[in-house]
Amino acid sequence: MNIAQTHSKHGNAVWIIVAAMAAFDLTAVVNGAFTIAWPTFLVPLATCAGLAAAGRFYRLVRQDNRAAGLLTGTAQIIAFSAVGAPMSYAAARAGFPLQDALFAGWDRHLGLDWPAYATFVTSHAWLHRLLELAYASFTVQVITTVLVLGFAGQLPRLTVFVWSFMLTTLVTIGISAFVPAVGPWLFYNLQPDAAHGAIPLSSTSWPVFLGIRDGTFNVMSGLNSEGIITFPSLHAALGVLFVMALWRIRGLRWISLALNTLMILATPFSGSHYGVDVIAGIAIACACWLAVRRMFREARTNNATFTPVPETPSIVPDLMSGTITAAASPDLDLRQFGSRANVTQER
Repeated sequence: MNIAQTHSKHGNAVWIIVAAMAAFDLTAVVNGAFTIAWPTFLVPLATCAGLAAAGRFYRLVRQDNRAAGLLTGTAQIIAFSAVGAPMSYAAARAGFPLQDALFAGWDRHLGLDWPAYATFVTSHAWLHRLLELAYASFTVQVITTVLVLGFAGQLPRLTVFVWSFMLTTLVTIGISAFVPAVGPWLFYNLQPDAAHGAIPLSSTSWPVFLGIRDGTFNVMSGLNSEGIITFPSLHAALGVLFVMALWRIRGLRWISLALNTLMILATPFSGSHYGVDVIAGIAIACACWLAVRRMFREARTNNATFTPVPETPSIVPDLMSGTITAAASPDLDLRQFGSRANVTQER
C-alpha cells in the first residue's frame, strides 16, 4: 500500500467518525433536547463537499498527493468542527453537578492564584490585548496548520495532526460532560469594574452554557457555536498540537511555539479557565499525539512505503515570494456585558 492509498484509507475512517458524530447530534434532536438551525450548516456542508470533491479529483485524476491531502484534510477539519461543537452542547445538557469549587481548590493546592493573575493581566493594557489576540488565533491556526503541512508535502504528519485533533476534541468533550464548570469569572463573581472594565472573549458563551443546563437554550448551530468546555481546556490542548504538528517546518517552528505559548498563557483569562484546566488540556494533547503517532508507526511497520517525510526546509521564503498564497453566581447579571459579536471559540 503506497502513501496515497494509506492516506486515503485513513481519510475514509475520518469521514466515518464525522458521520457517527453527526448521528449523535441528530439523536439529541430526535429526543427533543435540541433543535437544529439548518441554514447555519449550509456553508460548512457546501465547503466540505467542494473541498472533498477537489481532493478526490487530485488523488484519482491528477494524482497530486500534496494537493489531495491539503484539500481533503481541510474538508475533514471543517466537517469535524461543524458536528463537534453541537456535540459539546449535548454533553453539557447531561446536567452533572458543577465542579468549580473542586477546580478552584486544586488551583489553590498548586499555588495558582487565578484572581491575582486576572488582576495582573487587566492592569496591563498591552498584555491584555496581546493575550486576546493570541487566544483569538485558535481558528486561524487550525486551518493554517493543515495548509502548511499540505503544501510542505508532509502527508503522514498531516494525517497524525487531523487524527490527534479529533481524538483530543472527543476526549475533552467526553470529560467535560461529567465534570462541567462555569469557569472562574463567574465562580469568583468578578464584575467588569473589578477587572478594570475588561470582559473576556469567552463571555459570549456564559449565557449559552447556563441556558443549555437550565433548558432555556436548545439550538445547535453549524456556524457561530460557542465554546462551552471548561475542564479540560481545548484551547490549551490544541496549542500543544499546533506546535507538534509544525515542529518539522523549520521556518515556522519557533513562530508556532511563541504564538501558542502566548495562547496557552491567555487561556485562563480570555477563556475563563482554571489553571488545572490548562494542565489537563496539555496532558491530554500529549497523550493523544503519542497514541496516534504510535498507531501510525505500527501502520508504517506493516506498510513499508508509508514512511516519515524528512524535515521540510523552511517555507517562509516561499511565503514571502508568493509561492504559497494564502450558574455558580446567581447574582451576576449577564446583561451587563452587552451584545458582542459571536466568536466561535473553545473556553
